[in-house]
Order: sequence, then structure tokens, then C-alpha cells
Amino acid sequence: MGSLLETIVVPIASEDDADETCQAILQAIDDDERPAIHVVHVIEKAGGAPDKAGVEQREEHAARIFDRVDARLADEPVSLETELLYGTDVAATILDAAHELDATAIVFTPRSANRWLKLLSGDVERKLLSQADRPLVVLPRSNQET
Repeated sequence: MGSLLETIVVPIASEDDADETCQAILQAIDDDERPAIHVVHVIEKAGGAPDKAGVEQREEHAARIFDRVDARLADEPVSLETELLYGTDVAATILDAAHELDATAIVFTPRSANRWLKLLSGDVERKLLSQADRPLVVLPRSNQET
């Protein structure tokens, strides 16, 4: 049996999330592991309604996220790929990517958001937990808020 972290899909929401998640991944992998890390950022499409921000602006934001991930993991013993995804349901888009890559797990750090914000955003984490067809690995944030 291979490692749980052999081929992982890592959804990243922001530049700060990129820093936090990369740090957590580096702390979680063993020195002898060389995981295939597929970092994804999902641009949520509104499905007929006006989008929250222009696609070009959100693509530039994704490029900054991927630059941050590249900077953090470039010299590490990992295989790294980044991919920009588009979908009307962020969680379903992440799950589809994991399925297409035959990922061994989906790995993320919890996002810091209050209940109201999670309600408004559709709570991607909750959807992943309830709909995943493969292991989810929730890594601890290094700056845990109490």
C-alpha cells in the first residue's frame, strides 16, 4: 500500500492560505517521501448570475497564489503541479480534480472564517467532508487561533 500523501490535491484559496498550507505540508511529509502535489485554485463561476469579480482579476489573483506556492516548494523534495480550475461548485470542482488525478487524498488547512462567512460562502470544507470519495487530510495551521 502506498502513502496516504503519495498523490495529493491541495486546494488553495489565497496567498496567506498558500503560505500556511505549504508550511503544514512540509511538516507532514517524511524526509524519504516525494509526494506528487497538485495545487488547485478554483475560480467560482456564478452559473448565470454576474460573477463576484472579473475573470481576469481572479486569474491574476490565482497567478499570485501559484507564485507563492512555487516559491515555498521549489527547492523541496516534491513533485509540484499547479492548476487553475473553473466551476459553479468549488467543492465539486475540487473533488472532480481529485478523481481525474486518482489522488490518494485531498489535503488542506482549515480556513479561518466565522460561521456567517462560511454560511455565505457555501462552506466548501463541509461539502468536501460530506461528499469526498477519498481521504481528506486536514493539516493543523501553525498559527492556530483560539
